[in-house]
Amino acid sequence: MAVQINPSILSADFSRLAEEAKVVEGADWLHVDVMDNHFVPNLTLGVPVVEALGKATDTPLDCHLMIEDPDRWGPQYVEAGAGSVTFHAEAAAAPVRLAREIRAKGARASMALKPATPIDQYEDLLPELDMVLVMTVEPGFGGQAFLDIMLPKIRRTRELISKHGLEMWLQVDGGVSASTIERCAEAGADVFVAGSAVYGAQDPAKAVEELRGLARQATPIARRAEDGPATAR
Repeated sequence: MAVQINPSILSADFSRLAEEAKVVEGADWLHVDVMDNHFVPNLTLGVPVVEALGKATDTPLDCHLMIEDPDRWGPQYVEAGAGSVTFHAEAAAAPVRLAREIRAKGARASMALKPATPIDQYEDLLPELDMVLVMTVEPGFGGQAFLDIMLPKIRRTRELISKHGLEMWLQVDGGVSASTIERCAEAGADVFVAGSAVYGAQDPAKAVEELRGLARQATPIARRAEDGPATAR
């Protein structure tokens, strides 16, 4: 599993988004939270801002749609420049069709699950996806405390991905920081959304690399490599 760090623009200074995007250009993706004040009780940004961000940075955009009717809006975010589009299982009317349309337009298709939504009922959908996002807080606001009770769900999601032999990513979002990222990596996550842990740091670019290092050391593959051949069998 290749570790990826995705800073969340939700924690950045909205009055200078282009500059904030540039300070983390060493990151793998720029995570963009789209909220409509219906699916979640918060309102952020939409298609025009995503399009503008795409022109302001070379970092690919990872758009997380916390909105109603993602079946209608999801493909528009691909057209706006998103390289990955995540829709919520709880909001999508036809998730397979939506995932296929996102992929057909040239982006990675991802499905997010709220904390109370189990992964098992979506096992058959996994081959249609490029990534699963396990929310480790209730979606809607940044800066929330990490929910440790989500760790078994992360493990279960990784088990199902492995069971079907899929090469897909497992993302976590919510309360990811230097004190929680290792637990997420140990549980099987390989893509980490970090908001305040990056943009609240004195040096956001350095924070990205520190988080990447912690996650790499905590992944099962890294641990097996350090243990050597005798324990890797």
